[in-house]
Amino acid sequence: MRAISGLWRWRHNPLRRTTDLVESWVALAALFLILVAAPALGSLVGTVTQDALQQSVREQRHARHPVPATVVGRLTASAPVPDPEIATGRDVRSRVVADWTGPDGVHRHGRVTTDLKSPHPGDRFTLWTDAHGRTVPRPLDPTTATTHAVLAGLGTALVAAGLTEGIRRLVLWRLVRRRYARWDQAWDRAGPDWGRTGTGS
Repeated sequence: MRAISGLWRWRHNPLRRTTDLVESWVALAALFLILVAAPALGSLVGTVTQDALQQSVREQRHARHPVPATVVGRLTASAPVPDPEIATGRDVRSRVVADWTGPDGVHRHGRVTTDLKSPHPGDRFTLWTDAHGRTVPRPLDPTTATTHAVLAGLGTALVAAGLTEGIRRLVLWRLVRRRYARWDQAWDRAGPDWGRTGTGS
């Protein structure tokens, strides 16, 4: 609103300088970019990110398979580790030695992580593997993918708005410097004759 009122104020003002008009137009353009262009860009980035992440979710769910596994023993030397695939990061997974049979029918044995809080030999849990039975992280959750897309869109909008405001402030700084330079030039011309009779002052 300040930009619009500023343009209206300078419209027919005899004291208007070119820099005043430029400043008002720059402020109006920045206002438009922050209120319209930045959200539109954020929405576009969020949509593209959402499409890409949901496609990745579908591909991962197609390529990764849940298989039943049985705990053989717990690795007591290893401390529980947080699961990087969980959005909250609060869930903790334990490392165990387990047996499982992959989708290819091959029996496997190895060290894996499980979401069992206190695993004991014989406990069963679900393990994610690829088509050859090798352990892989569980597929990305659709809700987590959507959260990442929303954050990407919001981040893009905020960065665009901040960049626009930074450019506006830089232009304003240059305009103020130009005004001061012109004032100095005008004062240098008028200074020697200031207050003298018959000089038109």
